[in-house]
Amino acid sequence: MALNRASRAYARRLMTMPPIVARSTATSSWSSCRVLGKSAGTRLYSSYPTPEGAPAAAKAPSQKKVTLLGLQNLYNSNTPITSITAHDYPSAVVAEKAGVDMILVGDSLAMVALGYNNTNMLSLDEMLYHCRAVARGAKRPLLVADLTFGSYEISPEQALESSIRLVKEGNMEAVKLEGGREMVPTIKKITNAGIPVLGHIGLTPQRSTSLSGFRVQGKSIEDAQALIEDAQALQEAGCFAIVLEAVPDALGRIITEKLQVPTIGIGAGADCSGQILVQLDMLGQFDKFTPRFVKKYAQNYETNVAALQEYVSDVRARAFPAEEHVYKMNGDILAKLQTSLGSSPDQGAEEASDDARK
Repeated sequence: MALNRASRAYARRLMTMPPIVARSTATSSWSSCRVLGKSAGTRLYSSYPTPEGAPAAAKAPSQKKVTLLGLQNLYNSNTPITSITAHDYPSAVVAEKAGVDMILVGDSLAMVALGYNNTNMLSLDEMLYHCRAVARGAKRPLLVADLTFGSYEISPEQALESSIRLVKEGNMEAVKLEGGREMVPTIKKITNAGIPVLGHIGLTPQRSTSLSGFRVQGKSIEDAQALIEDAQALQEAGCFAIVLEAVPDALGRIITEKLQVPTIGIGAGADCSGQILVQLDMLGQFDKFTPRFVKKYAQNYETNVAALQEYVSDVRARAFPAEEHVYKMNGDILAKLQTSLGSSPDQGAEEASDDARK
């Protein structure tokens, strides 16, 4: 059958495009393939191709559901993985419309959304409530939820039970847990049940007390070597990716180069396989403190306070609601109502709209 013009153009493009070179993942849980006979310098292509010479920012977000294979394709093509936290329906909708690849319902919501002093105060039931809200707002990104403090440390069996709840009741697709080599049996227990696990090393907020606070990790040779060993152990245990938090950028690069699964950096440098930030941090909505690794892309706290102050002022001055914000009653009906009540008809009555949304 003859190809139409568009099909012929697409076929020519495929014929001239270099093949994607995939990294070997023999020691990971990821399926892989390798194109042989190509040099290490072969150009790699994203699974979201753009026109030749187009800037990365010009790419329209893909509408295809992001799966583990989708993340693998991004990783294999050296396309940075984008991730952000979400904690409710509106923040999930925003993340989806922005085109992020992965949403984490992080236990950071304990502090930035619920006002707790630390992340450890968040219960699994509270996390499930927020997971369900996020799942209603985002369908395309891969959805991951934090295992909350106290819901997975006692035993691998407890961790599996909590993970099943996050998937079954919270509508999540993967779970994240904190810790290194000591978590290997737990990770294997969860992944053997078919639930993907995202690892998390470096600064682990649930263990901040034992770390003497929110401090950069891996600054000494001993600590750096320990984190490298932790990352390799998590990979061997079956983690599909590993979050690196608050480590020197050089160490983030070294760990990324040594692994065959993606690293997701948060304060770990630009050489990680992807990045994640707490949404309310990067939007400038959380006012308590700002970690060094956060870039504020908006100042919503100040904007929202100013908007509410203007609202308060308008209400007190009776400037709100104005005429365009109120509904009018039909003049004849209002006159009859006032007559029945023994009051004088209101000369200012107008024809009312039946649609309260107008």
